[in-house]
Amino acid sequence: MGDNAAEPTTTIFTMVDIPSIPGPLPFVGSPPLGFRFGVLFLALGVVPNPIDILFQKVAGLSTTIETQNVEEGGQNLYVQQLPQRVQHGNLVLERGMTVGSPLVIEFNLAMSLFTFKPSNVLVTLLDNTRIPIASWLCIKAFPLKWSVSDLDATSNTVVIETMELAYQRLQVIRL
Repeated sequence: MGDNAAEPTTTIFTMVDIPSIPGPLPFVGSPPLGFRFGVLFLALGVVPNPIDILFQKVAGLSTTIETQNVEEGGQNLYVQQLPQRVQHGNLVLERGMTVGSPLVIEFNLAMSLFTFKPSNVLVTLLDNTRIPIASWLCIKAFPLKWSVSDLDATSNTVVIETMELAYQRLQVIRL
């Protein structure tokens, strides 16, 4: 080989810059964060309760379709599934224990006197500017369980109150 031999060439592919799209697009590329939310109890279905809105954790916003399996004679490849009814999870709310809360009074009435006043509960997810971006309306919610975290003289932690509610229907609202 002499000095006239051609060196092999390689082609390098480069990424093409995609221009950014101007304006706020909260749902494109970055899903909302779950730490900005509010919980609003609607007494008698319409009047907001402003005292009981701050919670540290919300769980149980779920729905499932219950099905019935139907086996067909001679069909061994699959089983038919027929929808039966909608089942909802229980709404679980956690917060630091509060004094003078109307919600605690309602839970106490339900647990001690077996008196229930179902109310609607609106859980709202907020964006970074505190504008609502999604909501879940739990219709005709009533108390199921109420618990307080352990009291421990060797620990310096906030007492956590946990409230569990059943609800009749869940309405998802995307804003």
